[in-house]
Amino acid sequence: MQVVLLERVEKLGQMGDVVKVKDGFARNFLLPRKKALRATKENMVRFEAQRAQLEARNLELRSEAEKVQGKIEGLTIVVLRQAGDTGQLYGSVNTRDIADGITAGGFSVNRNQVALEHPIKSIGLHQVRVALHPEVSSTVTVNVARSEEEAARQAAGEDLTRRDRDEDEEIEAAEFFESEELAAAAEGEDAETDAETEA
Repeated sequence: MQVVLLERVEKLGQMGDVVKVKDGFARNFLLPRKKALRATKENMVRFEAQRAQLEARNLELRSEAEKVQGKIEGLTIVVLRQAGDTGQLYGSVNTRDIADGITAGGFSVNRNQVALEHPIKSIGLHQVRVALHPEVSSTVTVNVARSEEEAARQAAGEDLTRRDRDEDEEIEAAEFFESEELAAAAEGEDAETDAETEA
């Protein structure tokens, strides 16, 4: 289906471009959200008549988004989740959780604006892109932790997943090897039992 774009659509085109898209994408996404019109002669004439208004509105929205971008850039939100000893979450952090955290931080963002490339399934600091406008995006840091204390330690730069693994390795090593004191005591007992058996 041929459509004319009423605003910039990422990975598709700029305002005013006539592009060919799949019918389902046009019917289910572009047309209902008023991001495009079918590329008919009547709609092209209608678009050209409204083009100046659409461009002015786009510039206004873009300038507002750029103001918000300056404030939201570098924002860190904390998301608390249950996780195992290795740092793997018992679920995942999704776009709604991130949008709610940003909204709690004082910025109005809906989940469709959060561009999460893959689900967050481990504790740690994760960089997430937020599309404030089709032409303006910002990056926020999502601090996923098991508690507020862990979140503060991660924010200070501590890697909690590595620390847990190191502790596990130390415990395994301690269980595998005898301490020198125990080994010396065991040798002393063996020597006493040998002397008793000889006598």
